[in-house]
Amino acid sequence: MNLRIKRILAVFCLALIIMMNPMLTVIVNAAPLELTSPSAVLMEASTGSVIFEKNSDERRSPASITKIMTLLLIFDAIESGRITLEDEAVTSSYAMSMGGSKVFLETGEIQSVETLIKCIAVSSGNDASVVMAEHIAGSEAAFVEMMNEKAASLGMENTHFEDCCGLTSSENHYTSAYDVALMSRELINHYPEIFNYCGIWMEDIVHHTARGENVFTLSSTNKLLRQYPYATGLKTGYTSTAKHCLSATAEKNGISMIAVILAAPDSATRFLEAQTLLEYGFACCNLYVDENTDPLRPVQVSRGACDVVSANYASEFRCISIDGTPLDGIEKEIVYQEGLTAPIQEGTVIGTAVYRIDEKVIGSVDILAAENVEAAALSDYFSKIFIQFLL
Repeated sequence: MNLRIKRILAVFCLALIIMMNPMLTVIVNAAPLELTSPSAVLMEASTGSVIFEKNSDERRSPASITKIMTLLLIFDAIESGRITLEDEAVTSSYAMSMGGSKVFLETGEIQSVETLIKCIAVSSGNDASVVMAEHIAGSEAAFVEMMNEKAASLGMENTHFEDCCGLTSSENHYTSAYDVALMSRELINHYPEIFNYCGIWMEDIVHHTARGENVFTLSSTNKLLRQYPYATGLKTGYTSTAKHCLSATAEKNGISMIAVILAAPDSATRFLEAQTLLEYGFACCNLYVDENTDPLRPVQVSRGACDVVSANYASEFRCISIDGTPLDGIEKEIVYQEGLTAPIQEGTVIGTAVYRIDEKVIGSVDILAAENVEAAALSDYFSKIFIQFLL
């Protein structure tokens, strides 16, 4: 029995055990995992910590994983108010002509943005992707420019897109496992509503065409949704060039993971190896979260209409241990800036919450002014003097 077959069998056995007992915690030793797939990444989603990687920066064809960026730009457009879920988009003859995975939209067919999101996220519709690209940017080419700009802004250094759906076989359409994890993380963290769509297993849509109405059933391409109890998404892909790809998301005990598999030799392997990565991550990671809901004292301000400014935390604090080390010894210290002078704008950094473990700084969160404090006018000084006189 050759090494490749042994690896596939080992992965299959582990997945079988997990499926038979979904609540089982798999204990994985610290030794590197051996995967058949040539490129892979496991990332903890909230912190972006990379737990496992294999050829993570190697450029490869992404196939329909490309649509993660397409979905990201769709939700960007919704957030900015340029489109809404209720908007209607018209199918062009070019969009209808798309091959590969499609939902069989017809020229002139009108569908809502929300329906088209489902067509992309569930059934990986190439035609639906082009409809949305044209609806947002006017043309697929203009939309692809937006995709590449977004990729650059996210630090995706080994990515270049040439279409919005991944159907192309061009050598200039590529990404890496790490870059896929980056854009997946941006999508699920910034727009968690994506799980309302990529978590759908089957759902019917209605085609409204000149020939009448007919029902079409969307069916998910992500088999992990049925095979793995903690799976939440995200996107599959396949072409003969890219082979079998997957960006799999899962959540367990408050920890969210992203497992990326590129160029797996077959469909079963991509799901089994992604599941193996996810269980590896859940077994070896501990997550510390400080929601920073404790009240902060007001901070002294000189030369202001008010003598103090209220303070808020900029965000919660998250820290992850990827070697199983407990995180129950973390200490937080609040350090305010000295000599604050008005005027102060709301949102100005006025201090820092510093986190340490065993005296070593492991992270920090900014403390912000919660309100504006204007510079004191002459009347403010007279008021302060009068109040002091009364006291």
